[in-house]
Amino acid sequence: MEISQRQTSRAAGWSRRTGAFSAVLLLTVLVGHRYDFVETPAFLWVLGIVALLAAFALLFAGLAFSRLWNFGDRGGRDLTVGTLLALLVLAPYGVAAYWAAAYPPLRDISTDFDDPPMLDTSTRTGDMNALSPPTPGEQRLQTETYPLVTGRSYNLPFDRVLHALKTVLDRRDWQLTAPFPEAIGQSEVTIGALAKSFVLGLPADVAIRVAEDGDAIIVDMRSASRYGRYDLGDNAARIVDFLAELDQEVAGQVGTTPAE
Repeated sequence: MEISQRQTSRAAGWSRRTGAFSAVLLLTVLVGHRYDFVETPAFLWVLGIVALLAAFALLFAGLAFSRLWNFGDRGGRDLTVGTLLALLVLAPYGVAAYWAAAYPPLRDISTDFDDPPMLDTSTRTGDMNALSPPTPGEQRLQTETYPLVTGRSYNLPFDRVLHALKTVLDRRDWQLTAPFPEAIGQSEVTIGALAKSFVLGLPADVAIRVAEDGDAIIVDMRSASRYGRYDLGDNAARIVDFLAELDQEVAGQVGTTPAE
């Protein structure tokens, strides 16, 4: 009687190789995009390819498991490694999908609906998100979801507020679109900048407007994602964090708290 020799599952090997390649490709494109070696449109396409590769790794793992279970093929180690790598790669996509379901489909957030600060569009291209006034529905979504996104009113001289704002900006790695304006002879200025999200480094245009309104100085802010239908709360978080830090800077300099 002949004893059939156990075969090595080719699908298990492909699962390990595909999973490893997707992990390496994901890390490479993340680092490349963070340091501006990869443009954002290409980065988004590669993210899609990475997800597809990880899905194929899981598919190969399923085929390999079927062979191991039914015919006793070898390849359990490759199958396990491929599955773990694929799940590790797909985990951030699952988190992003959850955030997309939890956050409203907004990508342009402003503290002033009637007269939002003007964004610098000189470096925007046709493949980026179009800028348009918020609809009543979008205004309602923003108000309900992000109640902390509000402008600030300071009973301070114009130059003191502008100086505090510059101090906060200097702590961040945002790229200004123009030199920081001087306060002398000004009653309203708008500072434009390019910011990036913390994890993926996706770009967003930012505008901060400082304007006199009687005896008060009004600070409004706007942040708009350049790519993607969903900003996953990034723009609102950017505005809330920046204005909260501006409050602390103003209070630390002159001991004055703002009115929202």
